[in-house]
Amino acid sequence: MKTVICGVWHVHAQMYYETAKKHSEILGVWDSNPKWLEAFCSRNGEKAFASFGELLKSGADAAVVCTSSDTHPDVIVALAEAGIGIFTEKVLALTTPECLRIEEAVKKSGVKYAISFPHKFDAGIMTLKKIADSGELGKVNYFRCRNAHDGSSSNWLPRHFYDLKECGGGAMIDLGAHGMYLADWFLGMPESCSSTFTNACVNPGALEKNAEGVEDNAVTVLRYADGSIALNETGFVSLGNPMTIEVGGDKGWARWDKYKVVKRTAATEKKLVEVEPVEGMPTPVEQFFSGSVPAGCGLEESKRLTKLMEMAYGK
Repeated sequence: MKTVICGVWHVHAQMYYETAKKHSEILGVWDSNPKWLEAFCSRNGEKAFASFGELLKSGADAAVVCTSSDTHPDVIVALAEAGIGIFTEKVLALTTPECLRIEEAVKKSGVKYAISFPHKFDAGIMTLKKIADSGELGKVNYFRCRNAHDGSSSNWLPRHFYDLKECGGGAMIDLGAHGMYLADWFLGMPESCSSTFTNACVNPGALEKNAEGVEDNAVTVLRYADGSIALNETGFVSLGNPMTIEVGGDKGWARWDKYKVVKRTAATEKKLVEVEPVEGMPTPVEQFFSGSVPAGCGLEESKRLTKLMEMAYGK
């Protein structure tokens, strides 16, 4: 497989590049920011494409898309029309109409497509899903995901991650994307969402970067027609907070906290027991570049994530 790196805007670009390099030939890198492009290519010893047009004519089989979220529609449509497969960072696009435009181009071209939903392949989370699907929890009526880091409070997030136009929001549309696609995976699409977004950072450096005041501390509550509730908690102002997922039903409860899975159900006689995790799977980018199409990371799931974000932001 011949691969191009399309954009280095995203903080995960280096990681994706390193994975792609293990499984394919890297033809070159492009980014609209010359300084970022030069630094990335110099660090990794790769060719810099002079333009996006040159990338499109490179003969690549696949592209890693790490441009800003607002540019995804134009970039991904052009890649699809050039017959180049797509592995993209989330979110696919900032609006549903933009997602539909991308979907049409990808389906028309028939190129390989996947989005990065890595937590679907984590051993602990897969174990929770297996427990929920088994019926041991009874009717599942509650889901909670807490996924936060200290990107603002410790001031390591880059300035452009606070750009409202490029990102479409703050913590919820970035880090909160993981909780959203997991809530969809466990409970499906809600009938409504309500959110509380705040700014809790006091680090002067991060405050200077976040001139537009995008949220750094956020919760979205998802309400379902059958009475179920999901909580998606995220933020850039929490140090040492392990990602935690809880799933509850009328016959039991289970939790994963990055270190172990426990459950307390009618089947365990209401005793808290630790659960041996199932075997995890390679990340979506590893699957994509080793020849597979990762399940649950397709166009339909991509559209659903964007729809959830529109609901979370009241659009």
